[in-house]
Amino acid sequence: MAEPRGPEAAVRCRLFAAEAGPELPLRARDIARRFAPLLAGYIWHREPLRLRCQPQRGDIPPHIGGTTVFGDNVEDEWFIVYVVREITREFPGLAARIDDNDGEFLLIEAADFLPKWLNPENSDNRVFFYKGELHIIPLSDETDEQDYDLSTACPTISEALTLLSTRSEEFLAAEPIRRAVYKRISGYPEKIQASFHRAHCYLPAGIVAVLRQRPSLVAAAVQAFYLRDPVDLRACRTFRTFPPDKRVMTMVTFTKCLYAQLVQQKFVPDRRSGYTLPLPSHPQYKAYDLGMKLAHGFEILCSKRSKVCPVSERKVLSGPLWERFLSSLKEKDYFKGEMEGSAKYSQLLRMAEDYFQQSVIEAESYVELNPGDEILTLLETTTIDLEELEKEAASLLPEDDDSWMEITPDDLDKMLKERRNESIPSSSEEEQKYDLEAVAESMKAFVSKVSTHEGAEMPWSSDESHVTFDVDSFTKAIDKILGADSEELDSDDLDEEQEFDFSDEEDSDAENQRQDQKALPNKLIGSLKSYMNEMDRELAHTTVGKSFTTQKKGASSANAAAAESTGSDSEDAGLTPVDVDMNLVTNLLESYSAQSGLAGPTSNILQSMGVYLPDNTDRVGPDKGATG
Repeated sequence: MAEPRGPEAAVRCRLFAAEAGPELPLRARDIARRFAPLLAGYIWHREPLRLRCQPQRGDIPPHIGGTTVFGDNVEDEWFIVYVVREITREFPGLAARIDDNDGEFLLIEAADFLPKWLNPENSDNRVFFYKGELHIIPLSDETDEQDYDLSTACPTISEALTLLSTRSEEFLAAEPIRRAVYKRISGYPEKIQASFHRAHCYLPAGIVAVLRQRPSLVAAAVQAFYLRDPVDLRACRTFRTFPPDKRVMTMVTFTKCLYAQLVQQKFVPDRRSGYTLPLPSHPQYKAYDLGMKLAHGFEILCSKRSKVCPVSERKVLSGPLWERFLSSLKEKDYFKGEMEGSAKYSQLLRMAEDYFQQSVIEAESYVELNPGDEILTLLETTTIDLEELEKEAASLLPEDDDSWMEITPDDLDKMLKERRNESIPSSSEEEQKYDLEAVAESMKAFVSKVSTHEGAEMPWSSDESHVTFDVDSFTKAIDKILGADSEELDSDDLDEEQEFDFSDEEDSDAENQRQDQKALPNKLIGSLKSYMNEMDRELAHTTVGKSFTTQKKGASSANAAAAESTGSDSEDAGLTPVDVDMNLVTNLLESYSAQSGLAGPTSNILQSMGVYLPDNTDRVGPDKGATG
């Protein structure tokens, strides 16, 4: 049974023992030590990844798992997917399940390549990472498995683990499915550094000292400011913890998501706070603005400190478990050759201590401090040298370029096409060759498709058959709709009855009725043709025909000769057939031009069919559309 999930965006991962091996607590500690260099320096948006031993609940066996709230930064979720996959690669006896508020989001990522039988109702307990690869347990009729009853909607965890341990090679997900998921997590662990953004901030010296000890606290401070309310801002009127009189310039490491959240906020500080900003034209205006917002976040966190004295966290950082953990970090070159006691070494050591408390020691031995308590504890135990901080501020490295925040329409189109795994057409004029006939045929194929309750089908392949019209089938369909009995027709239309020459005599014999019924379809078709001919003659005297593009005289000469040979009226013979394809393409181009480069029905439908129209560069006026 699926466990209830909260309203916040969260990802849940569970590691089960598919093969015999060490006990789960030992495996959990081995996992924490193995991935400490990767996870210790990561800045989580909301919550860190915590993998704890979980007891058996119902039909869910004991496992290592946890739920992480990632909030607005979906990259945290996919980083966890990468970590979980690597865990199953490093510890092949473990099989991993991972889902979020949307359910099987791995399948959502590969929705275009899933088998037809797989749907949200029967996908639970079928998707696993095992030995570093994605596996999907199929239905029983595809597995020929007789030992277990898999005809139900979903197997149990125990059944799935047994199948994986014995026949995992048969359940390896199809290559397109794996490729779609692996593409989403490609680039790690190098991608971690690319997700950071380093910016100058004009901050109180106390915050600078705190961030040097705990760089990840920047996430809690940004969230506190981003989600502030009027009650939170009351604490920012006086700034008792971080007054603005001792501020220095420093470099702060954000994630790109946190940086964007802070920059995009428009905020004017309270006059009583003492925080002022220079003019926007000032070269360091952004640094002042970022520092002011971040200081508000830290002050809000400190205002929410607990009423009781925080428990000291240093007492747990001793004993053989910590010593083994520290030795494993040194073996994996976690400190990157830094001298013991240096500022960089101390910062890395502090991050390792935090990770050890969150992920290695037993849950009941760890008392988690709220961010405000942790900030105040660090302030009490840290010596702040203002002169040293000012010297360092004079030689700061350049901050990162934030041009990645500016996305042009072309960049957005490129991102969407890459997301849909579509090829991106070249922008050079020589390669932008568009077949207008293909546009017309694609639209015809789209119209000919039969839509269902699941939506309209897009004609992805241009090799499909063209639209055809079967006159006999159409006649039979009309016959079925109208019926053979004159009583089914509109009895109020006396003119139609006279034209069709229906008999109203009740005493006519049955043989005449049967003959009339057999002749009725032909009379109906003749009547429809007469209506159409009459309509053509009436429209010939209007200007409606001028709004359509007609065929060239040479193309219509054969039709004209045929009309003369059949003895049609001279007026009918003079009618020039409409060029349906030309009118279709012209109207599509005019509609596309009216979109002015924005999203619209024409571009959406054509792009869904793989047809991309160029920009209308020869447009001479706002009312003139593109021409064919």
